[in-house]
Amino acid sequence: MNQFEKRGTFSLAGIYGLRMMGLFLILPVFALYSNGLDGVTPTLMGLALGAYGLTMALLQIPFGWMSDRIGRKPVIAAGLLIFAVGSVVAAMADSIWGVIVGRALQGAGAIAAAMMALLADLTREEVRSKAMATVGMTIGMSFTLALVLGPFLGASIGVDGIFWLTAVLAVLAIAVLYWLVPNPLPADTHRHRDVQSLPDEFGRILKNPQLLRLDIGIMILHAVMMAVFIGLPFVLRDHLGIEASGHAWVYLPVLVVALIIMVPMIIAAEKKEKMKQVFLSCIALITIACALLGFSHDSMFAVVSALFIFFVAYNVLEATLPSLISRMAPIDAKGTAMGVYSTSQFFGAFLGGVVGGWCYGLFDVQGVFFGAAGIAAVWLLVALGMQMPVMRSSMMAHIESSTNADELQAKLLELAGVSEAKVVPEENAVFLRVDKKVFEPEAFESLMKPYQPQS
Repeated sequence: MNQFEKRGTFSLAGIYGLRMMGLFLILPVFALYSNGLDGVTPTLMGLALGAYGLTMALLQIPFGWMSDRIGRKPVIAAGLLIFAVGSVVAAMADSIWGVIVGRALQGAGAIAAAMMALLADLTREEVRSKAMATVGMTIGMSFTLALVLGPFLGASIGVDGIFWLTAVLAVLAIAVLYWLVPNPLPADTHRHRDVQSLPDEFGRILKNPQLLRLDIGIMILHAVMMAVFIGLPFVLRDHLGIEASGHAWVYLPVLVVALIIMVPMIIAAEKKEKMKQVFLSCIALITIACALLGFSHDSMFAVVSALFIFFVAYNVLEATLPSLISRMAPIDAKGTAMGVYSTSQFFGAFLGGVVGGWCYGLFDVQGVFFGAAGIAAVWLLVALGMQMPVMRSSMMAHIESSTNADELQAKLLELAGVSEAKVVPEENAVFLRVDKKVFEPEAFESLMKPYQPQS
């Protein structure tokens, strides 16, 4: 990446990090805090925890479309402001319904699609995957830090203080947006099929059974994660005798070791083409970890072991699922596929909160964990029939709008290593999937020269 792209990528990653940190900080502490709120029930506690997922699922794609019309930064700033208002509402609430409204407002600041569109405006196609990976790593780091910092902050400033802090983080993110994120050049502000959702592509994506399996998978993964954090704080405090301020010392070593262990698993999946074996193994590990928490939540050794297993599998699945979506999606509709995937992810967080809270009210913590194990087992059955994509790289090139699409597409498919080609003259673009082991860049450049804009 050049300096302009690095500045855009790292500043946008910082905004993502600040926002996601605000959402995740209450995850390890809210279940205990909610007991002191007026009108609380286990189901409403779960609803408050997962309410952001519903509004985010409903609004993130429309926010992305709005950014096409009125500009990326105004939409992102408005979303961050809504998020800050939601944080303030939750901080000032003394009833569970006030927190539910605040969390729903936090999710209503659904800027993920607009952020991805701005990132695409600021980066060239050949470095965009690196930029998106940088943002993804930032989100992962925010999740890890939030689980460790949440209990410390909850003990020092209270959960209402955490909500105030998230409001401050959102305002800081707006400052970063306008002071540090560069403005894209007018010529670079257009639709990007690799990151943006297009209305006319939803039918094709929703009819793809392989993509639907992955969408169901990410929905279940986040539902399970949310449910686990409804039961886990009570296990650590009531069954293992660890005060809330000490929960971080359970999470910290488990998360650090899990992050180390996940690396060779991802390498085995990606580089050694063992994706299906690793993928199915991780779903099975999620199931085993939740069942172990249900059976042995009175044992420190069992709880720590289950958390280690859970976080290794969770981190690997979080890293590999987007990669699978990108490889399975039609080459010219990857952005739409990722939009549906993200919507499923957020909706899963909502379902996990509500259903997890309901299970806790009826069956205590073991009901939460056994329920999570059951739904993870269903995911394993769904995933068994999944066909793993052949490992291919994506490419994009610009063409003249007057290009004969059928003619160029036929010629591209004749090139060595090209497995898929789609020419979209109205967007001045051609999309390819290639096997880099046999693909010949010189032959591709020679073929494309007559079709590309002349500088």
